[in-house]
Amino acid sequence: MNAPCELPPSATIVAHCAEAGDLAAIFEEAVQIAVLPRAVDAGISGYLARAAATGRLCSGFRAELGTGEGSGKSEIDLPDLPGREALVGDITGLAELYGDLLGCRSVGLRLEVIERAMCPRFHVDHVGIRMLCTFRGPGTEWLDAAAADRNLLGARSGGQPDETSGLIRDSRGIHAVPPFAVALLKGDLWQGNAGRGIIHRSPSVLVEQAPRILVAIDAIWD
Repeated sequence: MNAPCELPPSATIVAHCAEAGDLAAIFEEAVQIAVLPRAVDAGISGYLARAAATGRLCSGFRAELGTGEGSGKSEIDLPDLPGREALVGDITGLAELYGDLLGCRSVGLRLEVIERAMCPRFHVDHVGIRMLCTFRGPGTEWLDAAAADRNLLGARSGGQPDETSGLIRDSRGIHAVPPFAVALLKGDLWQGNAGRGIIHRSPSVLVEQAPRILVAIDAIWD
């Protein structure tokens, strides 16, 4: 019997965070993703299930929010159903946390309501540092750099699916951010990080999981 194939040593440095302050590890040169697990909030989950079932959350929204304490709540356009304030409070809290970490006074916020994978191909964002949190459905998937061939990202794959292009050298290198966890993803535009940004994609969404709902937050610089 052949010995099992060993995965190569991890090339993507992950910061596994125990508290919000630990997310500052994303600023370390080698770290490409920082993840802070959080318990599923039953109030938010119930709100989103009701909103989806009644057809009152058929699309997301985009907004610019200030990052000062309590600011931006009026900009969050969500259906008025039980549990709304819990989600609004969580989103504005994430914006404040991100603003404190990045030192920006405002952020661009997207709430995405997705019936199928929005970005199904593995890719690297052309941003500095982006915050993601999935409130409903499966979390964002990322691919360890040791299990990837960056030369086959994007158009260089020749239009082939990731699973057949050769981009994924070992599928065991695919990981998922848990639902409700806060994730900071470092992109290619972060200073000194060109060609090293975290490789990630939107996961497939099963019918019973749809819609997948997540928030993405990016810095706006004056």
